[in-house]
Amino acid sequence: MSVKSELDATYLPSEDIVVREIEGELIIVPLVSGIGDMEDELFTLNETGRAIWEKLDGTKTLRDIVGDFSSEYEASPGEIERDVIGLVEELLKRKIIVEAKED
Repeated sequence: MSVKSELDATYLPSEDIVVREIEGELIIVPLVSGIGDMEDELFTLNETGRAIWEKLDGTKTLRDIVGDFSSEYEASPGEIERDVIGLVEELLKRKIIVEAKED
């Protein structure tokens, strides 16, 4: 299943997961079946993934997040955009995050 993210969309963690920090590592645990990968029930994020995760609060668009990282890191904006979109699409595919609904 192909999942596409939008740069002008906002995303936030699904209500069907629990996130815990254990010994400095961020662990995402699905609460319902059908979330995550059947072979890998837990999902962990590396340092880059965690930095992106912390900005997925439903208020910032992906474009805003890319802009934030562009001013914080020396990587090219294109590289940052690919990293952000790559992680977001993986999290969407696994139903770990959802698109925030506008009120």
